[in-house]
Amino acid sequence: MADEEAQGGRIFFSSTGRSLVDEDEVVVLSVGVDIGSSTSHLVFSRIVLERLDSRYVVTIRETFYQSDILLTPYCGEDEIDAAALGAFIERQYRDAKVDPDEIDTGALILTGVAVGRRNARNIGELFARQAGKMVAVSAGDSLEAVMAAHGSGAAARSIREGATVMNVDVGGGTSKIAICADGRVSDLTALDLGARLICLDSGGRIMRIEEAARRFATELGIGLESGAQLAPESARALAVRMADCLFEAMAGGSPMAAGRTLLRLEPLSQRAPVRQLTFSGGVAEYVYGREAQSYGDLGALLAQEIRARAERWGPKLERASEGIRATVIGASQYTTQVSGSTIYV
Repeated sequence: MADEEAQGGRIFFSSTGRSLVDEDEVVVLSVGVDIGSSTSHLVFSRIVLERLDSRYVVTIRETFYQSDILLTPYCGEDEIDAAALGAFIERQYRDAKVDPDEIDTGALILTGVAVGRRNARNIGELFARQAGKMVAVSAGDSLEAVMAAHGSGAAARSIREGATVMNVDVGGGTSKIAICADGRVSDLTALDLGARLICLDSGGRIMRIEEAARRFATELGIGLESGAQLAPESARALAVRMADCLFEAMAGGSPMAAGRTLLRLEPLSQRAPVRQLTFSGGVAEYVYGREAQSYGDLGALLAQEIRARAERWGPKLERASEGIRATVIGASQYTTQVSGSTIYV
């Protein structure tokens, strides 16, 4: 609070030199960048803040450009290609007709297993420099869960419907679960489970195997080897087991694979009944029937198993407002913090 008082109630932006005083309305240009183990993409948003007595409140959030979805490029089995990602980001800025210097705020999130890559720090530094002086580079499971809950519309739905809503964000390497009530995330967890724990080439041969996939395979007695074919029955068995573990975590349990926990955070502890259920992340595109194409992973099979369980689980299955873009929408539109008469963006 002392720091806020010392700043004299000004409005500070991450873009150099912008400081506004006594403005009744402020328009903020924001960017959200999501680099995941399976896909990477970004969105640009405008956020309008209006003065309400001594505080500013967000009155409008709108996305004006959504990038293409890029399958995250790799230089090798464990190394993400930072140069290719940089070229992709630069192209999207050009297509959006946005100069990086015009960005006021934003967030770069390294999601899922991408954060564990040995060059993740270099990627973060690269995009922090490029993407208009980002507020932060983050890779926390908790933040990802919160961003997905907001970006998917689950948090807003909990206000609109007056119901407790669970959003489950199923990505390439990890899944995040968030429970929303009264517009806020009241409980969350995350686990090592996703569509691209195993990646296949066009001929169905295994190209990449994540550690969590090996644990599932060991438990099921399935042999996984780079360059080998993944039998359809093995792929189905993996999807079934993964879906079972996901719903165990959604129920507050601590799922295991090969004797080790899959949870990346503490299990859910909230006991209030969940009334509505939504899904986001890349797998949600299959869950809701918006995607049918295969991308060389377990996404379609996993979605089938998830959908079957969701329809009989209990809470009403609702359609999220955003699927694969939920986290990056949340990063772009919901990272503004308002406190007193000072806004830190």
